[in-house]
Amino acid sequence: MFSLSDYDYELPEEYIAQIPASCRDRSKLLFLNRKTGEISHHEFFDICNFISSKDVLVINNTKVIPGRLFGKKDTGGKAEVLILDFAGGVSEEADKGTFICECLVKSSKPPKLRSLIFFDKELKAEVIDAKEGICLLKFFSSCDFENIINEIGHVPLPPYIKRDDDRNNSWDDKASYQTVYAACNGAVAAPTAGLHFSNELLGRIRSKCAGIAEITLHVGYGTFLPVRVEDIREHKIHSEQFEILDDAADTINKARAAGGKVIAVGTTCVRTLECSSDSTGKVVAGSGKCDLFIYPGYSFKAVDAMITNFHLPKSTLIMLVSAFAERENVLSAYREAIYKGYRFYSYGDAMFIASQ
Repeated sequence: MFSLSDYDYELPEEYIAQIPASCRDRSKLLFLNRKTGEISHHEFFDICNFISSKDVLVINNTKVIPGRLFGKKDTGGKAEVLILDFAGGVSEEADKGTFICECLVKSSKPPKLRSLIFFDKELKAEVIDAKEGICLLKFFSSCDFENIINEIGHVPLPPYIKRDDDRNNSWDDKASYQTVYAACNGAVAAPTAGLHFSNELLGRIRSKCAGIAEITLHVGYGTFLPVRVEDIREHKIHSEQFEILDDAADTINKARAAGGKVIAVGTTCVRTLECSSDSTGKVVAGSGKCDLFIYPGYSFKAVDAMITNFHLPKSTLIMLVSAFAERENVLSAYREAIYKGYRFYSYGDAMFIASQ
């Protein structure tokens, strides 16, 4: 249960979705009963059948920033920059043309301290610190930094999604790799379970259930990092910034008090809710850093059901799902999904994991 190899499975490469479904809410949906292991197959649009009038749906409204930037060092060499901590970045009030945040910098040689990187639209960045492969960059721009990266930046797609040329890509990932309810800038990766929802489907759900609660967890680069220890209990998970407003906490707690289920859309919502709840499962409003690593043996307090995609082998995400629905049930569901031709990972199909 604690061995990394316990969370491995074989997936043919052709099952890794490279583009989204033609219609967000028409992807496949696998229903899994977490207690019995029972499986059934549906379309995602059918998800309303699994949500009752007492239930609350919890969604993550983080917004993926186009934080992949292509530039040149002051020495002339190419540099690729990935903004890691937009939400934690600092704008200097005395000079509104600057922005400071942690970034990954990919180049033939590591950039030196105080060196400059130049981008389009007269954007430039100075390396003011570097540690363990991560650089602290100070960006300078003549206009709003956010507007510039929206214009020249590229979506930081997961490494398993291949594009021939990210700078001249005909597929509109800026639109498709974003939930329809994305509102708060700061994520490096999309909360992918939410990609299946259309505005029409959300309207149907809202009219049927006790409410839809929006919370925020800015998905970080650490979501892509592999587990490198054989005993998963020794793994140090990344931390991510979150916020739960009073209205969202009230909606969730009232639904639960009335006998409804808390249905979390994605592992990001699961981690945030569990991190922010007391021993009785009551969700407490607030903000901070979430570094909760959930793996089998964890006792869930706040979440009753989960909507999630199919995750990479040996990832912290498949460990979380295994903690929620039992490892053998999850791996059996994955084998069934492969047999039925489901699409996997970020642009892939989904699961609804229910308690009954």
